[in-house]
Amino acid sequence: MTSLTTLSAADLTRAVTTYAGLLRAQRDVINRLNVYPVPDGDTGTNMTLTLESVVADVNALGSEVTMSEVCRAIAQGSLMGARGNSGVILSQMLRGLIQGFSTDAVDATQLAAGLVRADVLARQAVARPVEGTILSVARAAAKGAQNASSLESVVHGARDAARVALAKTPEQLAVLKQAGVVDSGGTGLVLWFDALCYVVAGDPLPETPDIDSLRALPPMHEAGEGGISDLKYEVMFLLDANDERLPAFRAAWEDLGDSIVIVGGEGLYNCHIHSNDVGASIEAALDAGRPRQIRVTDLSDQVIEERWVREANVLPDAPATPAPTTAVVAVVVGEGVGRIFQTLGVRELVKGGQSMNPSTAELVDAVRATGSSQIVILPNNRNIRAVAEQVNSLVELDVRVVATDSIVEGFAALLSYDPDAGVEENFQSMTDSAQHVIAGEVTRAVRDTQTDAGEVKTGDWIGLGAGGVLAIARSVEDVNALLLGRLVKDEHELLTIIEGEGSTKDATLALRQFATEHFPKLCVEVHHGGQPLYPYLFGVE
Repeated sequence: MTSLTTLSAADLTRAVTTYAGLLRAQRDVINRLNVYPVPDGDTGTNMTLTLESVVADVNALGSEVTMSEVCRAIAQGSLMGARGNSGVILSQMLRGLIQGFSTDAVDATQLAAGLVRADVLARQAVARPVEGTILSVARAAAKGAQNASSLESVVHGARDAARVALAKTPEQLAVLKQAGVVDSGGTGLVLWFDALCYVVAGDPLPETPDIDSLRALPPMHEAGEGGISDLKYEVMFLLDANDERLPAFRAAWEDLGDSIVIVGGEGLYNCHIHSNDVGASIEAALDAGRPRQIRVTDLSDQVIEERWVREANVLPDAPATPAPTTAVVAVVVGEGVGRIFQTLGVRELVKGGQSMNPSTAELVDAVRATGSSQIVILPNNRNIRAVAEQVNSLVELDVRVVATDSIVEGFAALLSYDPDAGVEENFQSMTDSAQHVIAGEVTRAVRDTQTDAGEVKTGDWIGLGAGGVLAIARSVEDVNALLLGRLVKDEHELLTIIEGEGSTKDATLALRQFATEHFPKLCVEVHHGGQPLYPYLFGVE
């Protein structure tokens, strides 16, 4: 293949499409370089979803397009589709890169200048830039592309410098050196330069590394400071605001957290922060403009439940019965959980879970499909509550959200549900029931880390509660017992166990026997939920 001398609109489209494919192929590898011991989404998933949004907007243009049209689609798709800290930073880099592409044939000088803009804008977007991250790789790539005489030498110079910078990230961040890995976001960015080299010079695409050969990182943020226990929530939203209000908004956020990234312009911004105060983070935006598409993720429980999406699991259809006075919409994962919720009177089910949150539009559609004028939503996940709270303002119906953060809390709330009562009465009684439940979850660690409960090794069973990791053991039977010992108190009367994928008859029997022996006053109920990743969910009340 003859190397390109200029980059056309079609070439740029091919580059972003190739990059999206590389991210998709190496998503799990990039994820494995990241943070928490449970199976999570994080950097690889966030960067992949960001690029898939770009590709969707570019492909919607058709075949005969100009450079300016492709650049607008890249800018819009990356801004609207950015996920997580790494996705927002990547979005800003892409927007900076294409800002100067004013002709339909981008030459070496224009591309090199674009890489410099990408570096500058990315660092401007981050409140406290940290070296040893994706930012270091971007800066090295920009420098490596300078003084190049051809398009091929620009992309090769950028890629080679990016690879060198990525290899040096463990020397810049002690936590990387301790784990023996390179930065996850930087790993994802290097693939962008691999894609450019493939399109411009015909270089072969990199092979996907063996994921089992990778070691894992101890807790850290993607491009921030401190550990995962320092700041509990990731807050993201789009913000419609006048440009002059942004400095005051940024200053307010700097007092609330870190990993702050604010990108965009001309009245629309994509905003990201890690903070312990979700309410204040959103309220600060209200002083600047109108936040929308709000997403809140618990960083200590960032578990991605993707398999039910990939396999297109279909939840059971709700029976065709007359609409009740107050209907319930519930967000659930797992067919067994769906059946339990329907048995308890849920009218509409929405598939969703941690880090795979349903959109506001999906919840609006479900609310309208109930046929009732009064509706209660059970989000059953802390990350979904903020989205659910927006529904009432979007429909001409009376919608309340019971703040359930887990399946077992939703389960408890439904025990107080009265379909013939009004929405306010149901909201009060269901909220009261949900608040009396203590939730616990059992899953398996996919990486090594340190927690308040002790050291976690890959393959360990871990028990999670409101305080994060509460129990660690080498067997599911042992972790079940340890977690119950932390959750159950003398005043508790009922233990609800929801079996998921990975549960066994022997483990459930051992769990029953442990509860009976150690908590003789406790009534034990077992239900099959079929939820992925969590063999056991506990509700204690």
